[in-house]
Amino acid sequence: MALLYKADPVRGEQWKALFAEHAPDIEWRAWPDIGDPADIAYLAAWLAPDDLEQTLPNLKVLFALSAGVDQLDLSRLPTTLPVVRLLDPGISRGMCEYACFSVLSLHRDMLRYRQQQSIGQWQARQLVPATKRRVGVMGLGLQAQHILSSLAPFGFTLSGWARSQHQIEGVECHAGMDQLPAFLARCDILLCVLPLTEHTEGILNRELFEQLPAGAALINMGRGGHLVEKDLLDALDSGQISAAVLDVLQQEPAAPDHPFWKHPNILLTPHIAAMTQPESAMAGLLDNIRRFERGEKMLGQVDRGQGY
Repeated sequence: MALLYKADPVRGEQWKALFAEHAPDIEWRAWPDIGDPADIAYLAAWLAPDDLEQTLPNLKVLFALSAGVDQLDLSRLPTTLPVVRLLDPGISRGMCEYACFSVLSLHRDMLRYRQQQSIGQWQARQLVPATKRRVGVMGLGLQAQHILSSLAPFGFTLSGWARSQHQIEGVECHAGMDQLPAFLARCDILLCVLPLTEHTEGILNRELFEQLPAGAALINMGRGGHLVEKDLLDALDSGQISAAVLDVLQQEPAAPDHPFWKHPNILLTPHIAAMTQPESAMAGLLDNIRRFERGEKMLGQVDRGQGY
């Protein structure tokens, strides 16, 4: 029985060493040196190879090396093939760190102070207490709940929105498109961690921005496909959006002439909110393999109907 790895080769060496130590019964192979494809039962990958059924005829499980699976075209994968998201506590911690950094940067006007520094201006701005700042999170899955828990100690007024109803202590939860306007109206800082699906693509658009309080700020930690980039630029120009922190774009990396690079009210980072760490992800991946071998339910298995 073999596992085929198809992702970053540098981190692949870390994965290889961990499997040799903790799961010597599972043969490790790295793309493109797959050996006899009939031996491969598991694929751990960022992107699946083309013609998956022909390439790996005995594949039993596809483990996505990511917290989301929107980079995979699920419609091209065999309907009977389980697809499992990576449950890495290191990713969760990184996402919480980035969310707190972004919210606090916007809350304390750090983009404007950075602009002032660049022109040698020493000027204090009015401080708004955290208890007077309303932070809303779009997406209320497990990762979003971890983020909300990380933000709670600062004293922000917290709310959340998702397609389905949730109950989270200390968070005013909204559900469905009917409740979206009420949610947006109470967001001074809006943070998106939605999964990217046909229902959420382009959701961060002109219509949504117009429903936020004037001067609200945006953080997108979801996917670039959530954001209509031209609509954000227009909202920044009009002042409807005061600032944005963006970790993801429609096209990555951004083209050299992309307007986000030099926009004074945008903090742009290269998709680094969280990164898979083999040391912390290994236990979850191996646990799911053992669960599959025992005929038990795997954690993080994707619902094809939902897309996540």
